[in-house]
Amino acid sequence: MQGNHHHPRHNLFLFSLRKQRSLCLSLSFSPLSLSLSLSLSLSLFPPMKLTYSTPILKPFLLFLFFLSLLLLSFQLNLNTIKPPPPPITTTTTTTSSSSHQQQLLKIRSGYTSYEEYIKHQLNKTLNPRLRHLWATRDWDRKVRVFSSFFSALKSERLLSNSSKALCVGARVGQEVAALRSVGVLDSVGIDLVPCPPLVAEGDFHRQPFADGTFDFEFSNVFDHALYPERFVGEIERTLRPGGVCVLHLALERRGDKYSANDLFGVEGVLALFRDSELVRVGKVDGFGLDTELVTRKKKKT
Repeated sequence: MQGNHHHPRHNLFLFSLRKQRSLCLSLSFSPLSLSLSLSLSLSLFPPMKLTYSTPILKPFLLFLFFLSLLLLSFQLNLNTIKPPPPPITTTTTTTSSSSHQQQLLKIRSGYTSYEEYIKHQLNKTLNPRLRHLWATRDWDRKVRVFSSFFSALKSERLLSNSSKALCVGARVGQEVAALRSVGVLDSVGIDLVPCPPLVAEGDFHRQPFADGTFDFEFSNVFDHALYPERFVGEIERTLRPGGVCVLHLALERRGDKYSANDLFGVEGVLALFRDSELVRVGKVDGFGLDTELVTRKKKKT
């Protein structure tokens, strides 16, 4: 009979150990519940000095303690991930037309956060080989081609020497240099990585300019926009009434691995302009881009 009975304190130890094991197994699925289980398992011991008769108890408790700290830290890190910028709020009615437009513009999957998207874009922007190429051998050729684009726009009176101009996603500033070379001296670019004096730091999803700042905005990086509606909305916000936007787009080919969206029809972009009217759509040969879309912001009535 003596071998079938345990000392009362030893019974408490066995009960606590069983509880700890069961709680530990249930907590492997949730960092938050782990912290609760540890406190529960420790609370099973009364506030008295315990004599551990089994050498495995202390290591087991230490293991639970450090595991709870590790998973709690992981949970806190998850809570600090910044959400992507919210899309521009608009009121839309779901119709077959809007469904068709959504099919013409598709966002690529694979980004778990806005920070991951930015990091991926910076892999290209900060590539030292590419930046050297853009600023040297590639410079004169691109400035010359951009200058021909802007000269044509001036001949159509869509751009003038007095225009205040912005190049969105300008990298090292070839577009800005081209604008200045054709007489549009009040020109600047924005990019994630600044390149003074031609390019200032700025995210095209959140342009760092006041409403109605520019008369003219140009971009050939629409395919890099993770939030196309915000990209277009920021252009419209910072354009003055009557201001002109020119986008160079790829319709006949898909973008590279840094593209965040795929465009299958110009209507997919045009539908994003809420406060502008179409000027024209035409063909262009612009470094892998084949379509030029020109819009004008509506004047206030």
